Formats: sequence, C-alpha cells, structure tokens
Amino acid sequence: MVTQFIQWFLSPVIFISALFAIYFSVKSRQAKEPIKKGILGGKLNISMGIMLMFISFVQLFLSNESTLRIVLGAVFLVLGIFNLFAGMRNLSFYQRKAAQHKQ
Repeated sequence: MVTQFIQWFLSPVIFISALFAIYFSVKSRQAKEPIKKGILGGKLNISMGIMLMFISFVQLFLSNESTLRIVLGAVFLVLGIFNLFAGMRNLSFYQRKAAQHKQ
C-alpha cells in the first residue's frame, strides 16, 4: 500500500521534471545570448537536480534492504542536491547580470 503510494507520487514528479529538463536543454542550446543561455542552463540544472533527487527517493524508499539500491540512491541524491544548488546559484547569478544589463 505504502510502496504503491510512493510510486504514484514520485513517478509523475520524475516524469514532469524530465520534461522540464528536456525543454530547458533544447531552449538553452537554441539561445544566442550568453545571459539567456545561462538562465536557461540554471533552470536545466534545477530540473535535473529535482529529477535525480526523486529518482534517489525511489531507490531509497523501495530498496528492500538491497545494498546496491541504497548506494545508487545515495549517489543520485548527492548528484541531485549538487545540481539543484548549482542551478540555483547560476540562475541567480545570470538573473542579476540580466538586471544590470537592462539598466
């Protein structure tokens, strides 16, 4: 019962964040201006971080005491947190730069 709830909750979040990651990746590659490319890259990192974190939650919560799944979940969690914070840092940096550029 609990595992089914976890799957029904986490799967759509993973799918939606993957769609956002694909969208921002395509938009970032199409962007010509470096500031816009940086903003889109930051959003890409944030969505990738969310996706990796939720994949790690699936691995950790549905591990059935499997050591390999726990290790993979921990690795995905660390990578997801790193991507999330790097994306937030890059997004804020390029948004400040865009605001300075407009003035």
